[in-house]
Amino acid sequence: MTSTRAIKVLGIGGSLREGSQSERALRVALAGAAEAGAHTTAITASGLDLPFFDAGVTDRSNKAIELIEAIREADGLIIGSPGYHGALSGLVKNALDYAEDLRSDRRPYLEGRAVGLVAVAFGWQAAVGTLNQLRTITHALRGWPTPLGGAVNSAEVKFDDIGGASEEKVVNTLRLIGRQVAEFAVAQGRV
Repeated sequence: MTSTRAIKVLGIGGSLREGSQSERALRVALAGAAEAGAHTTAITASGLDLPFFDAGVTDRSNKAIELIEAIREADGLIIGSPGYHGALSGLVKNALDYAEDLRSDRRPYLEGRAVGLVAVAFGWQAAVGTLNQLRTITHALRGWPTPLGGAVNSAEVKFDDIGGASEEKVVNTLRLIGRQVAEFAVAQGRV
């Protein structure tokens, strides 16, 4: 990348369990964005333990304010969710609902930003269904889902704690998603 500043890619997701398979998958995708020159940060686990979003309430917890500001400053995002009972987790959905606070911004919601999507579930049906839901939500928030999305069947693939997985092709796919987010931000002139 040739730019005057590093682009910012924010990762959102995982579960309340530190080091969950979905959080590890998210971090692999973020590594791909970093390889493309992006500055990456992640809000996962306890950072997503937020009050239920309520558009009628203007007071926000410190964690909610941090999330909103991180989204506002991001040039791109990577969202990773576990698939619970065929759907994305309530934890991730609630965090995405806070994007409503960006509705009046110069860049409302996720407008003009690439969003890499990763769904991890114990079975293909839940992984693919969760990925489709993440795409629908991204469209509703005016984001641009990357051409490649990641549906990971955790019955077949296990992530380790050093950025790898039992299947190298999954690692390569997730890193490519991260690179696509970073490259889109450069193409959109975000840097």
